[in-house]
Amino acid sequence: MSDVIGHAVEALTAKLSGSFDGSAKFVIEDEGAIMLDGDGVRAGDEEADVTLPADTDTFRAILDGDLNPTAAFMSGRLQVSGDMGMAMKLGGVLG
Repeated sequence: MSDVIGHAVEALTAKLSGSFDGSAKFVIEDEGAIMLDGDGVRAGDEEADVTLPADTDTFRAILDGDLNPTAAFMSGRLQVSGDMGMAMKLGGVLG
């Protein structure tokens, strides 16, 4: 597991106060993927309700609170594939 994925798993675990109702996958360009679901946060590349690809800098900025997930999506830095409602729910957790 890359350092970026390891850091992201830790950061997302800290942001989630409980289990996530649904499933989401972050795909970080050239690093790997992270799954969020009812079991928590982990490195993985499974099917999900929503998939959110982004480059490393964008993902770090979102996790650090320097970039709002909605702004990242609107500017094209974060893509969304799948359930947009689930993406909005996740944006509330991260934002």
